[in-house]
Amino acid sequence: MKPLALFLVVLGMAACSKAGADAVPKEYPLKNCVISGEELGSGGMVPFKMTHEGTDVWLCCKHCDKKFLKEPAKFVQMVKDAAAKKK
Repeated sequence: MKPLALFLVVLGMAACSKAGADAVPKEYPLKNCVISGEELGSGGMVPFKMTHEGTDVWLCCKHCDKKFLKEPAKFVQMVKDAAAKKK
């Protein structure tokens, strides 16, 4: 029974990792979290979206939301700057 349980855990982790990588829209201008610098969708973490004044900001995980809420305008500007560079 243990090998089956281990297989299911590994399968679940792979599914979460894939879902995390696919959560961020392809047109989003950044590949890394504006808070931690971690790659979005890496390490099995599911990216988390915050929206401030109509701009979506993707974070590497839910744990970064507190830091985002302290200075949302700063992080929104980072996304806007990255989007402007891509054009």
